[in-house]
Amino acid sequence: MKTSLQLAVLSSLAFGTAAACSAPFVKGNEAVTVAPDGSTRVETPPLPKASLGKPCPATKPGCTPSGWRMVETKDGIRECTEFYARPGTCRASTFGQEKRPRQWIVKFKGDWLQCERPDLGSRCVSIKALPNLVVQ
Repeated sequence: MKTSLQLAVLSSLAFGTAAACSAPFVKGNEAVTVAPDGSTRVETPPLPKASLGKPCPATKPGCTPSGWRMVETKDGIRECTEFYARPGTCRASTFGQEKRPRQWIVKFKGDWLQCERPDLGSRCVSIKALPNLVVQ
């Protein structure tokens, strides 16, 4: 009995760890590169040359009427109020826990795109185009 209980606990821990490590990401996102030494480098879209207004903080989601931008950062996938992931504009991802309008921000063939889903095969358009939101 004790062995089967230990096995059940270990299985639960392994499943929980696997689920926690399987955070969504976009396969083929050129913004994330892994060096030969195993270190990871993550780019976020560059700030535009034009001055941006005051950032919309992630703590006030009402100021982002066009949904959340899912941006890969050095801290993993984050929900951001803007493409650029400026400090204070991102929070931990709720993907898989809460349904909300999302766009996935990726770099592909040198261009920054917003995709409907975490898949380059979904509808992807330039970040300069009007957003295409899907509640997920």
